Amino acid sequence: MKSSGIWIRKSFVLAVGALCLAFAVSTSAQVQTQTSTTTGKTTHEVEVANGEVVAVEGNSLFVKMSDGTLRDYPNVPESAKVTVDGQQLGLHQLKPGMKLQRTTVTSTTPQVVTTVETVTGKVWHVTPPLSVILTMENGENQSFKIPDGQKFMVDGKETDAWGLKKGMNVTATRITETLDFCVACVATYAGDRNHVG
Repeated sequence: MKSSGIWIRKSFVLAVGALCLAFAVSTSAQVQTQTSTTTGKTTHEVEVANGEVVAVEGNSLFVKMSDGTLRDYPNVPESAKVTVDGQQLGLHQLKPGMKLQRTTVTSTTPQVVTTVETVTGKVWHVTPPLSVILTMENGENQSFKIPDGQKFMVDGKETDAWGLKKGMNVTATRITETLDFCVACVATYAGDRNHVG
């Protein structure tokens, strides 16, 4: 008796799982989404900063910038190198009075992400111009907010929310574009050993 109760519960769980899977498959067929990305022309911005080594304390580098401000570069890694007269110098090889130049190139690439969503269903209720409830293929009703200017296709003809009536089979497509920027920075350092004080 006890084992038959467990068998009934297992059968119920399997039936619910199959129902959920069927619901997921039929719902995904109703709202289709396609996304594409278009990459624009990359732009480069070059920034040059000049300065003079004031001191090196531990792994901190102190530089007097060309505008007179003092800049602290803390925790400079031992692997960091500066090119001075064609030689690679580490942090602890830098001396007060050495002139340094930092060139930073920032590359920016714009990307337009286009998303196309297509919804198909039968009008169950419409509240123009705010929302529409569609009956999907699986018989379930789903509510959608209507974006400003949204058009619907009914029997091959285009209409707005005011032209929708209960029972109409409609298809609506929404296209959204978002602008994204991919930014990469490269900084190079150079120095002139002839200006050591």
